[in-house]
Amino acid sequence: MKDRAGAILSRRKLARRLRLFTFSPTLPAMKLRPALLIGLLIAAPAAAQDMSGMAMPPMAGMSMDGMAMTGMTMTGALGAYPMTRDASGTSWQPQSAEHHGLHVMAGDWMLMAHATLWGIYDSQSGPRGGDEFFAPGMVMAMAGRDFGGDKLSFRAMLSPDPFMGKSGYPLLLASGETANGTTPLLDRQHPHDLFMELSATYAHSFAQDQSAFLYFGYPGEPALGPPAFMHRASGMDIPQAPITHHWLDSTHVTFGVVTAGWVAGDWKLEVSQFTGREPDQNRFDLDAAKFDSTALRATFNPDPHWSLQASWGFLKSPEQLDPTVNENRFTASASYVTNWGEGQSLAATFGWGLKDLSDGRRLNGIFAEAAYHAAPQWTAFGRAEWEQNDELDSAGKTRAVGDLTLGGLYDFALADHVRLGLGASYTFDFVPGAITPSYGADPHGTMLFTRLSLQ
Repeated sequence: MKDRAGAILSRRKLARRLRLFTFSPTLPAMKLRPALLIGLLIAAPAAAQDMSGMAMPPMAGMSMDGMAMTGMTMTGALGAYPMTRDASGTSWQPQSAEHHGLHVMAGDWMLMAHATLWGIYDSQSGPRGGDEFFAPGMVMAMAGRDFGGDKLSFRAMLSPDPFMGKSGYPLLLASGETANGTTPLLDRQHPHDLFMELSATYAHSFAQDQSAFLYFGYPGEPALGPPAFMHRASGMDIPQAPITHHWLDSTHVTFGVVTAGWVAGDWKLEVSQFTGREPDQNRFDLDAAKFDSTALRATFNPDPHWSLQASWGFLKSPEQLDPTVNENRFTASASYVTNWGEGQSLAATFGWGLKDLSDGRRLNGIFAEAAYHAAPQWTAFGRAEWEQNDELDSAGKTRAVGDLTLGGLYDFALADHVRLGLGASYTFDFVPGAITPSYGADPHGTMLFTRLSLQ
């Protein structure tokens, strides 16, 4: 009896130290994978030594074939809701969305790693286009621990974007930020900073579904707009940034953010104080924090398939090249995710943003995007956008422009959590007659790409 008790205790120690989890929106229980990262778990050999020579009959609640554990649900960083609801910063997505990443338990801490690295050949047509190869992406790590009714979380996210150069990559109709501190980036997407997020979150529960939280990021993401495009279930498979990025989610890399919020069931209300100035052209450093801007956001998830948000932000002097102009930004968005079975899903987002500038200009932007997973390895995606832009016309006049991107991706499974994808996309760009000569009669863009992802 004593030997049997010792064997059970040793098995429990091993299970705690070697847990690797994947999350499914339709299965809140966790699946224990083989010890893929056993080298990271230094304590594992000691537990294994305790078990040498002992038989291992299956434990209750555990299937040794696939190592699936049931009856446990991981909660989000901001309260007692499913973790799949969490997106970038403190934003929410539909909790039916997949939660990508490799999860490891280290004692009482849950560790998560996620990475997406692209290799993209980009060809943009016409006099304002260009051909280029670039390699964007992001690598993220997270640690979280529950303390009774409290939860502490840390997150770090880095990007290889600065290595592509200060001018980023060709993208017709894109605008925003600068590469040299003197002229704006036009028809190019700026690179993101090396440090995209270094943040900490503390949440305290007052009741079963009510909690308050405090988030600090340097850099981080204030409570303004939908989840950042590379974290949206509907947009993470699309290789290029939206041209409406600076109308809705451009503040996702902000040097200095403090957010306080309240979660009550399916509602979340939050307020942020943050630095209004966008990152400068020096992408390897940390910009000064000023905390001179404010944002408010309300989010409602009526059921597992929907997430709705409306937000407002006052951005003090957001543009380095136009420092006397402040911005009131209004955004609203709706995201939808549904799953039909093994590997089949649809994710879609519609968003609107308004830049109300202190010099009297009012510029609207809207987008709609979707990703359809017909099978675990196949993805078809699309994005349509329209915006009022006053930077693309050399005369400074506001022009309505738009684009439509269609594409697909095929993923090969290299290992349990590692995929290599091959894909292509084609973008139709739409410009008014007044600026057609500078873009050519048929402006368009093509991208051929590979994607390596840890998920």
